[in-house]
Amino acid sequence: MTETLVAFANTDGGHILLGVTPAGHVIGNLQEEEVEGALRHALVNCRPPVKTEWQLVSTGQGDVVGVFVPRSTELHSLADGRVIVRSGAQNSPLGGEQIRQLAATKSSSDFEAEPIAGATLADLDEAIITEYIEKREERQRRKLTLSRQELLVQIGALTPELAPTTVGILLFGRDPQVFLPHSGAVFVRFTGTEARGPQGLPGYGRREEIVGPLARLIERLWQIIWSEMRVQAVVRGLQREEKSEYPPFAVREALVNAVCHRDYRVRGRRIEARMFDDRLEMSSPGGLPGYITLDNIVEEHFSRNPRLVNGLFQWGYIEELGLGIDRMIEDMVKNGHPQPEFKPTPYAFSVVLRNIQTSRPIPVWQQNMNERQLRAIQFIQTSTRITNRDYRDLCPDVSAETLRLDFADMVDKGILLKVGDKKGTYYVLK
Repeated sequence: MTETLVAFANTDGGHILLGVTPAGHVIGNLQEEEVEGALRHALVNCRPPVKTEWQLVSTGQGDVVGVFVPRSTELHSLADGRVIVRSGAQNSPLGGEQIRQLAATKSSSDFEAEPIAGATLADLDEAIITEYIEKREERQRRKLTLSRQELLVQIGALTPELAPTTVGILLFGRDPQVFLPHSGAVFVRFTGTEARGPQGLPGYGRREEIVGPLARLIERLWQIIWSEMRVQAVVRGLQREEKSEYPPFAVREALVNAVCHRDYRVRGRRIEARMFDDRLEMSSPGGLPGYITLDNIVEEHFSRNPRLVNGLFQWGYIEELGLGIDRMIEDMVKNGHPQPEFKPTPYAFSVVLRNIQTSRPIPVWQQNMNERQLRAIQFIQTSTRITNRDYRDLCPDVSAETLRLDFADMVDKGILLKVGDKKGTYYVLK
């Protein structure tokens, strides 16, 4: 328990459940005295002590205790000096350089929750708040029971005294740049592959400054980048499709990450999107957060701005927490491009997407097929057609219903064409 308390406090916080197996089964009644004693013993071995909140909940199968550990602004260790962080479902110790980096990232105060001097409730945009609530209810598939002010206090947008905070102004402010001038973004479209034109003159053909709350910032920056991307017409069968210069998800993920994870304490610098003929660069102020390095950036997750990240996740701008980098890399490679380049410095972090083709793009119809379906396609390529009996022979250990659903899926995707009916049915490539 001590290790997990320290691990949660050093990362994004979390809940510890006592009296429950890893599979979720309640295993017995717990006495309050036992819980208090165990928790007290665990906390004694945390350096410095970790803040916790716990609650005893009675279920039909017995009592369960939930211990909540909030994210801490301090660096915590065990009594023996080990610094532990939460990595997926495991507690992992950090090495010397990782400890130094995490300690440097931890601030003496919670910057997101600090009140903004001079800001009042009138500086929040009611329409933006309404949009957030609607999107959150849609994602959660239930109505929120809290009042607006209670919700804003809960997510850290307002202090208990109802003063707008940094995250409140960034997410819901009418004009956040009045209070945080550096919170906007700049887009520059360069002609060619260099930032300078002939004779050292500025080499850009378009320059846009984007302001507003972060949701509008993301939307406007995305619209500008999309309008500047080259689009290629691709004919598949009888259908004409448009293929963008960069995979849309990769671009959007780089953009959202720049907004979510920048260090808003760094003043005088804004998010920059620079588009060249051969690449797109997305740069945000602040180095890599916490213990994140280039070696673990795909596997690990640490939020510099957890309230901001959660707000944009509930809004729908983040699809699934912690998985975006994986898919960004995957989409770039699938489309024949090099993997994204990640460039950290002490004061900024950049993602570079290159549009050059280093390999043949993987056909779209192959990207979302299971192993059985790929086997069926290979059979058709040599035999020109496939029947239900052929497919059963290829996959003898799979039920007929599963194979039927495989065929229906490939027909729906426009990969196969169904010919004939009943026992005379066979399939060909469309």
